[in-house]
This record gives sequence, C-alpha cells and structure tokens, in this order.
Amino acid sequence: MKKSGLILLIFLVTLFSHAQLRVGIAGGPSVSSVQETNSLPGWDSISKNYSSRTGFHVGVIADIRLSAKSKFYFQPGVFFYNKGRKYTAPIDTTGAIKTYTFSQLLNYMDMPLNLVLKLPLSQKTRLVIGGGVYASFFYNGKEKTETLYNSGNFESTENNDLAVGKKPGQYKTFDYGVNGLAGFEIGRVSVTGNYTLGLGDFYTPTYQGHLHHQVIGGTLAIYLGNPNKTQPKKEVKIKDRDKDGIADKDDQCPNEPGTAATNGCPDKDGDGIADKDDKCPNEPGSITNGGCPIRDTDKDGIPDNQDKCPNVPGVARYNGCPIPDADKDGINDEEDKCPNVPGVARYYGCPVPDTDKDGVNDEEDRCPTVPGTKENNGCPAIKKEIVEKVNMAARRIQFEKAKANLLPESLKVLDEVVKVLQQNPDLKLFIEGHTSNGGIYEENMKLSRERAERVKEYFISKGVTSTRLHAEGFGPNNPLNSGKTEAEQALNRRVELKLSNQ
Repeated sequence: MKKSGLILLIFLVTLFSHAQLRVGIAGGPSVSSVQETNSLPGWDSISKNYSSRTGFHVGVIADIRLSAKSKFYFQPGVFFYNKGRKYTAPIDTTGAIKTYTFSQLLNYMDMPLNLVLKLPLSQKTRLVIGGGVYASFFYNGKEKTETLYNSGNFESTENNDLAVGKKPGQYKTFDYGVNGLAGFEIGRVSVTGNYTLGLGDFYTPTYQGHLHHQVIGGTLAIYLGNPNKTQPKKEVKIKDRDKDGIADKDDQCPNEPGTAATNGCPDKDGDGIADKDDKCPNEPGSITNGGCPIRDTDKDGIPDNQDKCPNVPGVARYNGCPIPDADKDGINDEEDKCPNVPGVARYYGCPVPDTDKDGVNDEEDRCPTVPGTKENNGCPAIKKEIVEKVNMAARRIQFEKAKANLLPESLKVLDEVVKVLQQNPDLKLFIEGHTSNGGIYEENMKLSRERAERVKEYFISKGVTSTRLHAEGFGPNNPLNSGKTEAEQALNRRVELKLSNQ
C-alpha cells in the first residue's frame, strides 16, 4: 500500500501544479479515536480504558472557485493522516502485571472533497465554513504492546506487518466518511478546525462489532496562488463624439450629449422623451400626452381627462370616482353585504342581528332567541304573580337569633319557592342576606353570608340545580331604613329572593 499511496500523492500534486487553480500546502496536529459498538459483555467498563492517539496530518489542497463572483469553492485534497487509538489496562497490584498498553498506530492517505463557503469579514479576512466527504486508503501501520511487570521487568513487542483484507483480524484497504471544517482565511493563509468521521468499518474484529475512525484537528494551509485575481480586460476604444457614453453608431444625436433612454438625444426635463419629440421639453410629461404632463387634481392616479370625479380620489373601475356606499354606513358597496341598509363593519355592513325580533339586538339581548322587553335586557318579563309570591315568601323567612339556623316554620315558606323554581326551569334565583347596623361589622358580614348560603343549601337539598342559585351576603351595607329604632333594625335583618331569567 505504501507504493500505491505515494504514486497517488505524486500524481495529484502534479495535476494541481498544472491546473488553473490555487494550490496549498496544508497540515497540522490531530487527535484520533475509534468509535466502536459491539455486544461484548462488560463493554461499557472496557471501553473506558481506550484513549485517543495524538498525531498529525499533512498534504496538499486545491482551492477552486466555482465562478468569478461565487462565494463557494471546491476544495479537493490529498493528506497523510495518523489514526488509531490506545488501550491501557487498569493498574493491578495483586498480579504479576503492573501495567499493560496496546496501541493501534495506523496511517492513511485521505482524499477529502469539500464544498466551502467564504464570507468576507474585512478586505483580507474571510470566514470559512464547509464540509463534504472523503475517501481513505490504508497506507501502513503497526500494533504495539508494552507490558510492565511488578518485578520491574519491561516487555515491548511490535507488529509492523499488519494483515490487510476483509477477514477477522484484518484491516480494510478502503474507508470513507464525512468532513466538516470552520475557520478563517487571511490572504494566502488559512487556519481551520477540522472534524472527520468514518462511516465504514476500517477493521474486521474477531467478534461481532463495528469500528469507525474519528479525527479532530487543526489545519494550517499556505496557498501558492490567488484565484480571486482576474486578468485585466483590454480596453476597447469606441467612437463617441459627444462624450455621452453612447457609441456614435447607436447615437441618434451623435453631436449632442444625451441619455441611453432617448438613444443619445438630449432630454432636459428627464421624462424619457427626447427634446426633439417633446411638446413640453422643459416640463416632465408622458408619451401619451406628447411629453406634456397630465393633471391629476385628486392624486388618485387617474388623469383628470379620464376622471369623472376629478376632485375626489377614486378608483379606475369607477372611472376615478370612489366606490359607492348606497346606505351611507361607511362601508363601500363592494364589501357591504347589506348595501341598502346601514350596518356595521363587524357584520360586513349589515345591522346587528335581532334573532327574536323583539327590538333588542343579539349583542345586547340576554335572551336572543326568546322575545322580551328592552327594560329586561331582551328577556321576557317574569309574571307579576310569581315575583309577588317569591317576595312574600322571602319576608317570612326566619332564623334563630344571631345565628344562621333556619326556624322550622321557614321551611314551608322555602318549599313554596322550590315549587315555583320547579315549575319555571328557566328562572334563576339570587339570594341576598342582610343585617342591621348593630354589632361588629365583620360579624354582620359573616352572618349575612351564612344565612344566604343556608337558604341556598336548602334549595339544593330539594333538587334545585346549584347553577340556578347565587348566594351573597351584604351585611349592613344595603339597609331599608336608617335603623335608628329596634323596629327599623328588625326590618333591615332580612333575606331577599330575586328572580331572573337572564
């Protein structure tokens, strides 16, 4: 393999030297290791004894720009690489062997094929990022074993004639993998960090397993040419009498400086119409108007001579007039789904709907599918006799003094309300607890809440759904009177029951 690798290196160096490209000499330190997977028992512990091999790589690299203005470069190369790994057994103080080291010191000829992006950071410095694939050929190597005995004796053996082939215990001639690189290029010098990972098995073990090379290193490359420089073009002299940059053979006014837009003729107003053809040479205009300007009073892009509403901005499809709005609701007829009835934008120009036709629109109607009254937020009014029946029952609710316990005679009163709620399943009930202003405020608030909740709990125990009930205590905050006398305070101590169908 030494001879074939050397011939390959000489051939590629010769090719690079004669091609129209930039060639560099590159090399640097590297750290190689082996990624191994197998089914050996205890491999997780054994694998910790393997370490990387420190070495170097050196070779030649080509730098080929893909086009004159491209930031991408093709970089093939040929490199001599140190690869392999080391195995060091743990120190054994009880046996005959003190230390045992086994090294796989392998050398390869690698051919990377990378695509590289170069981004300028300054006039001379560029950021380099790239990657690609590589082919690898086994060059030579050796297996080295070193044993140090507890007796002090040292033994070293080397195998410099490694078996090559595909059988167990043999190294394969060919390997392949992927590359990655990143770094900087300053003029002719490039400094990059490199990473390669083998994708093939470079060695066939005597057990079931897979071994792949992995190398991390740094590369310094010095290029021998600069492909960014181009040969200066020969200046071709053209005849241009008026020195306007337009050759006389293409210049319709060869004795007067002009512009390319007017085929070399003067254009004082810069409207793209040569002065010789411009009816208004000192005022920018249009070709359709003979070089004179077309007025557009309302600035809607439609000239006054074609605009039926010249003083109001409009659109072309309405001959310069605005899009009509028949119902004057601020939404033009093209977007208005109810063009003859004033509406609102969120309903595409239509009025807010009123599903139950009760005069209260759905956005304000708490009962949008049942006709009601405006005073009741769109819900039907609750029958007067039902309201009076519930109010009368509320006035008869009694509790133990200063407690939230309902008196027995109050239960029959509450049963009447339960019957009303059962007969009218759409009704909801608000239970309000109130106290007089005597005593401690916090205790009054607590008592009013407890009394309201006790009434709610009784209704629930009678089968009324809790979602139809709301209990709240207001303490002395909503009195019916001034509460100066005992009789007035007694009136303020109450539970109110308020019906709602909203």
